[in-house]
Amino acid sequence: MRRFLVVLVVVLIVAVGLVVGGWLLARPDQPAAFYTSARAEGAPGALLAVEPYDFDVPDGAKGWRIIYVTTRIDGSPAVASAVVMVSEAATGPLLPVTWAHGTNGTAPGCAPSVVGPLKNVPAVAELLAEGWVYLAPDYVGLGTEGGHAYLVGEDAARAVLDAVRAAAQMTEVEILPRTVVWGHSQGGHAALWTGMLARTYAPDVEVLGIAAQAPATNLPALVEGAQDGLFGKIVSSFLLHAFAETYDDVRVADYVSGYRAPLLQDIAARCAVDARVMYSVAELALMPGDLFSTMPEGMPLGARLVENIPVGPFEMPVFIAQGIEDEIVLEPIQTAFVAGLCDAGVNLTYRRYEGLQHVSLVAPDSVLTVELIAWTRARFAGEASEADCG
Repeated sequence: MRRFLVVLVVVLIVAVGLVVGGWLLARPDQPAAFYTSARAEGAPGALLAVEPYDFDVPDGAKGWRIIYVTTRIDGSPAVASAVVMVSEAATGPLLPVTWAHGTNGTAPGCAPSVVGPLKNVPAVAELLAEGWVYLAPDYVGLGTEGGHAYLVGEDAARAVLDAVRAAAQMTEVEILPRTVVWGHSQGGHAALWTGMLARTYAPDVEVLGIAAQAPATNLPALVEGAQDGLFGKIVSSFLLHAFAETYDDVRVADYVSGYRAPLLQDIAARCAVDARVMYSVAELALMPGDLFSTMPEGMPLGARLVENIPVGPFEMPVFIAQGIEDEIVLEPIQTAFVAGLCDAGVNLTYRRYEGLQHVSLVAPDSVLTVELIAWTRARFAGEASEADCG
């Protein structure tokens, strides 16, 4: 009996060690000191720091990362980071394609410039071959401090617009404050919000078009549908954590009860872009069924979700691309959203692609690439765009 107890204790110690060790290994990387090297001093868009950057920079291109000033939705100043890439062959004043990235997480170490700046970015090689600049903001709270307001549209849009302002101040490369904004998933949501805010927040930045790939648009429907899948529950954890940090009337305890609340907060502190997300998947196995014990509809969270739907207005052409087989942003919901924009008179091009899912829509071999590049080229050339709602 005594021997059995000794073995049991050893097994328990090993099991606890494995759990704790796995938890530590799954934590996000810490951003370099560069991200905390400057304070938010100056006007929105002020360029604070620049340094060379070579992480995932393609052959024949060169890159930098920058720190700049932006503002939060309450008007308070903040610091944000971005990556700038350009072909070594490009000359003269250059036009930036500003990339609003999709879901990485909400912790500082989940920033694309920290974990990989080209994950799920469509047409990178083609973009650089056109002689355009790849300008990729991380948003506030990713890389830098301050907390990331996941799917809070105005917060992300401000960071996108101020990245264009900051890049135009670089001496390493001459960049014009005229841009077409691309974005996927969360970034599609941010791109649409950028189009909505451009004139009022940054009238000095000329946004020539918005190209959103599988954008998160109908947020209440997205959250409701997300309860059926593991990734959807991870996204819901990010969203509830971020909205509770952003809005005083949203509290985690009102929507997630008991032991689920600390597990949700732990998942929200982890990235969703590499193998470490499997620890979050393991935690979700402890929470069968819906993540939420109380759904957002009729609650403050539901009202905030509605508040962040990117309904316009849009003064520039908009291009929305959607995979018909998308398992996260469902095509029927997207098509209904697009119909509302078309009824409102938005100059909108809508394309649905058979056989493509959420990530394959923006893969290097996606059929979207040719149309996206052609549409962007036309916007930079100043060509007229006629609405085509698909």
